Amino acid sequence: MGHAARKPTMTPDEFLAWEISQVERHEFIEGEVYAMAGGDDRHARVTLNVAGAMNLHLRGSGCRAYSTDMRLNVASLGSYVYPDVMVTCSAADRAQRQAKSEPTLVVEVLSPATSSHDQGIKSFHYRQIPTMREIALINAASRTTEIYRRHDASNWTLAQYAPGQTVTFESIGLSFTADELFADVDEDAASATALPDVAAT
Repeated sequence: MGHAARKPTMTPDEFLAWEISQVERHEFIEGEVYAMAGGDDRHARVTLNVAGAMNLHLRGSGCRAYSTDMRLNVASLGSYVYPDVMVTCSAADRAQRQAKSEPTLVVEVLSPATSSHDQGIKSFHYRQIPTMREIALINAASRTTEIYRRHDASNWTLAQYAPGQTVTFESIGLSFTADELFADVDEDAASATALPDVAAT
């Protein structure tokens, strides 16, 4: 997730060399640099829940899970982005230290400030990666999840999970119950506050 920040026009290679030296993280999409926005408590908790469970599930499998600090290079479009969670099973990716380019799945945890960015331009870029099999969008506020699954080069289907339902990542054979996915995640104050009982008269 991020907000556009005006920078001089750069090539992808120039951006990577520049960004490695920065204290804060930036994304590079269609020639534009985006300063990454910080997430809130719920965003951080869901990201940690997903990344931690995937890391344990994949240990020793040859696949690896990464969260927030690992760049993803969409080579065909010359972009660099930071998924909230990413899994790659690529031997070529294991040899790369600065960025991965052959992920199997990515997860974005949506926030009000960046949901349109994550659901729009970033999701489009993710679909251009030949190895990508699943793109998950998790809404921590509504506790809903959407997973786009690739069936061939151009066809994707959408699986929607309502609050309370178990979410399955078919590409890595891992399911999350609602309690696991949203463990220690506080609900919105408006939805968590119950109305007082009114005695019948």
